[in-house]
Parts: sequence; structure tokens; C-alpha cells
Amino acid sequence: MNKDSSYSVLLLEDEKPTRQHLVSVIERTPQLKLFAETSNCAEAKAALMLGKPDVLVADINLPDGCGIDVIDYAFNKYPSLEAMVITVCGDEENVVNALEAGATGYLLKEQALEGIGDAIFALLRGETAISPKVARFLLKRFKNTPPKVDAHYNVSNKTENNFSLTSREHEVLEMISKGYRYNEIADSLGISTNTIRAHIRNIYRKMAVKSRSEAVFEAAKAGLISL
Repeated sequence: MNKDSSYSVLLLEDEKPTRQHLVSVIERTPQLKLFAETSNCAEAKAALMLGKPDVLVADINLPDGCGIDVIDYAFNKYPSLEAMVITVCGDEENVVNALEAGATGYLLKEQALEGIGDAIFALLRGETAISPKVARFLLKRFKNTPPKVDAHYNVSNKTENNFSLTSREHEVLEMISKGYRYNEIADSLGISTNTIRAHIRNIYRKMAVKSRSEAVFEAAKAGLISL
């Protein structure tokens, strides 16, 4: 993340007092600027038609639909965009659906109201921003869930399954498996962090995974990387 750059935020929140508070926090945070403030899904999609924000911050329950659908729409249009959910809903279905749609942040509103700036910068650094309550739920969920097994996978095709990754995508995959952050990968390869995010979105899509840990697990299983 370049300290001399500014980053634009598209805000989707229907409750006016909450929206005004978040707008105020964003506008007074150095390096952040407001791309647009919207109160429903239609307004947010219309804003996305006009250009690409760096970060989408979206509520879930909206008057005309679900913010997760807007996140999915945004990623289809701009694969390198970052997305964060702010909501009062910490239930399993919404959390999983949001992360599967591509969100890398999920804050309950009690935390988002004061920590939105720091959370946005965490996403821009290639990190996640998840409320402690949600993080505990996710840890418990994955602890009790066995690793995904591909029915078409077997030992004989282990070294042949390269998921059609390009050489650059393979480089990026190796570096994320070693724990490098997006900005560190970008510096090492001499390309922008936005390009790294686009490569990672493509890797996830080709490998049919939704997270770094899943990508690393599947890559190791297929013999693409060694841990």
C-alpha cells in the first residue's frame, strides 16, 4: 500500500445515522476518500457502473435486496476490488455467503462504527478484517469441518492438475503459500498490488476455492507447491 496514494470507498448502508457516521469517519481518515454513499442495492450498482472504487463496504439487509449480491456483482465487474461487510447479522449463513462472494472483511456494526478506517487499510494490505465474534465462529466451523476432497482427484493425476494457472499466477500462489502479504508480493514481482489482487482472484476462480488456506491446501495436494 502506497502511503502517498488515496483510496476510494463505496459505502452501502440504508440506516441514515449509521451511514452518516461512517461517511464522517471515512472523510476524516487520511488516504481515504468517499467514492459514493448509497442506501440500497440499486444505487450501489448504479455507482459501480460509473467506475471502480478501491473498497466496497456493504450492509447485508437492505430495502431492495441483499448486500452480498452487490458484492458478487462488484467482483464480476472489478475482480481486483476489495469488499467488506458491516452488519448486525453474525449468523452462519450470512458469514459464509459473504466470504464465498469474495468479501475479505466482515465486521459487526458495533466494531465497524469506530474501526472502519483501520479495517479498510487491513484489506488494502492484503489482510482480513473480521470481528472477534465472527472469527471465533469461523475457527470453530473449520475446526469441525474436514478438508474438501475432490471426487475426481486421485494420486495418479496429482502432478498433472495445474488448474491451468499461468506462470505468473503460479509465482503468486507460491508466495501466498509462504505467508507473504499482497504488497510484499507486488514489490518482489515489480507489479501493483491491484494486479496481485486480480491474479489471486483468478487463482481462486480456477482452483474453485474461496480463501488463501483453501488455495494452499489444494495446491499442495496437487503437487504445485511444497510446504
